[in-house]
Amino acid sequence: MKKLYIPLLVFIGLNFNVLAQEKSRNELKGDKYAFRYSYNEAIESYNNAKELTLDGKRKLAESYRKIGKNVEAEIVYSEIVHASAGVLPEDHFNFAMTLKTNGKYEEAHNSLDKFAALKPEDLRAKDYVAHKAEFTGFSTDDGKYKTEHLNLNTDAQDFGTSYYIGNKVVFASSRGVSRRKQNGNGKSFLNMYVSAVEDGQLKDPEIFGKSFNSKMNDGPASFSNDGTFMAFTRNNIRDKSKDKIVELAIYFSTYKDEKWSKPEACNLNDAGNSVGHPSLTADGKTMYFTSNAPGGFGGADLYKSTKDEKGEWTKPENLGNQINTEGDEMFPFLEEKTGTFFFASNGRFGLGGLDIFICKTKGAGFDAVYNAGSPLNTQYDDFSPIADGKTDKGYFSSNRVGGSGDDDIYSVSFLNGLETRKKIEGFAKSNDGSNIPQTFITLLDEKGNVLDTLTTKDDAAYTFFIDNDKNFKLAGKKETYTDGEATGNTFGKDRIVKTDVTLLKKEEVAAIKKEEITKKIQVGADLGKILELNNIYYDLDKSDLRPEAVTELTKIVKIMNENPTMVIELSAYTDCRATKEYNQILSDKRAKVPTGYIQSRITNPERIQGKGYGETKLLNSCACEGAVVSICTEADFQKDRRTEFIITKK
Repeated sequence: MKKLYIPLLVFIGLNFNVLAQEKSRNELKGDKYAFRYSYNEAIESYNNAKELTLDGKRKLAESYRKIGKNVEAEIVYSEIVHASAGVLPEDHFNFAMTLKTNGKYEEAHNSLDKFAALKPEDLRAKDYVAHKAEFTGFSTDDGKYKTEHLNLNTDAQDFGTSYYIGNKVVFASSRGVSRRKQNGNGKSFLNMYVSAVEDGQLKDPEIFGKSFNSKMNDGPASFSNDGTFMAFTRNNIRDKSKDKIVELAIYFSTYKDEKWSKPEACNLNDAGNSVGHPSLTADGKTMYFTSNAPGGFGGADLYKSTKDEKGEWTKPENLGNQINTEGDEMFPFLEEKTGTFFFASNGRFGLGGLDIFICKTKGAGFDAVYNAGSPLNTQYDDFSPIADGKTDKGYFSSNRVGGSGDDDIYSVSFLNGLETRKKIEGFAKSNDGSNIPQTFITLLDEKGNVLDTLTTKDDAAYTFFIDNDKNFKLAGKKETYTDGEATGNTFGKDRIVKTDVTLLKKEEVAAIKKEEITKKIQVGADLGKILELNNIYYDLDKSDLRPEAVTELTKIVKIMNENPTMVIELSAYTDCRATKEYNQILSDKRAKVPTGYIQSRITNPERIQGKGYGETKLLNSCACEGAVVSICTEADFQKDRRTEFIITKK
């Protein structure tokens, strides 16, 4: 049950909108089949129509996608996005998702570019823009996971694992033989099965409690740590809503006196909307789940509820746009030992279909979300992750190529553990590259707050952990050395950030200063004049000269005319706001304007040259690329909007 609703097998006539007047008889027939997810029948009806409306083509493309005919879906979506009128932003997104599944990533990203341009405030568009540069990283297997296809899989649906007592795992499967079939895929309805874990495999699956088998789908499930309380998904067969669609619902059962109680419906169930994929915490008192109820961000969202003193589940709390998008977010799982939260999404930027995403809990919320990457994710649907923080092993489900057919269960080993934070590794070093043991190292955040400290041992090495998408600073202290520092960030895909801290012996500092002064004197210029070459600054998004900048440039003109062989290099920069591409253009302008001013006022104008460097040399760790929001003040940003001058020759 990757989808959040299953239609009834009966169908009552629908009152379609005014578009029905423009549709052929076969297209209307296809719409009825598509509504109840009889996809093969829908496709046949649509293809029998002489001509389809754009809406009919959308339903035909979606029907192809639902039964895994993605090549055919791609052809129809291509027709849709190239239509002369009526193309929607969502068409570009759906086309991109189909292209990904077909392995055409470059074309998919071109389509996502169009989607983002048409709908820039969409959370899916923002996530794509923020993370598209990381695609190569999470599409490459960097050795952090080991996955294995399990022997128990069949050509039916096998997915949705959950830990159960006695080293067992419960999962959902349509492997049973039944006269009644699911409309969407023609397979038997889901039941819950239990298997023992042995040598990394799930052995000898058996039906988990025949009393749980209803006329429709049952599973997946989740259990409290002691195995006495369970929550599971089943079709809400009591649904009498007018739409004639049987949504999903959550049911509970308690193990007492060596038997499971009769399933009871959760008070959060809604006959008009789906509620499913429950995931219980160890004590069974907090539940994460999925719902497509109104009021979310779109599609299916993830929610949290806690059990009150009366045993009722409290009003659901949407997990917010840190997790949810306008797409579908499903299959939540919290590994409590490490505070690692897993879920699946097709709304966040990924490799295709549903991808698995990971983040850390942070207080009542969550830290930065990142794509789990290859080989946990593929261009197909990858979902339903669970993990054991004690063994760093777990399971997930996928319909990827190479399985037994349909959804299969895979095991995964987290070779780097479940630590989702980035690791900072480095050495305290001297100016000649040798290690400095017993150095006191401090890790600070971008506000200067101390996060951690340690004293290096004989190998001079240090290791820290820090959250994703953060700027940081390292400071080093040791007697007879000057203080050293280094800056870095955790915005990239790499899980290890290597950053060394260099300290200088105090006598080395004195020698370096003496050498620098000697060199300046040898150039022949007056030291006072050199020190007067101050930076000039700019207003936000501007390249024109301020009055104080003109005053500074006038000084430089005077110095250069007094020293006719002097050569100066000019470097211009921006703060982090706007894109890197835009900032490069802006910095080029900030180099060109003062260069032109000076060249027009000195002899041999080629003696001064300027170049823009964009936001490549930020002075205050004020990075804010993509979705990163900087907390720097305007005064901090002002220091970055500058042009620097260096005398390279007298």
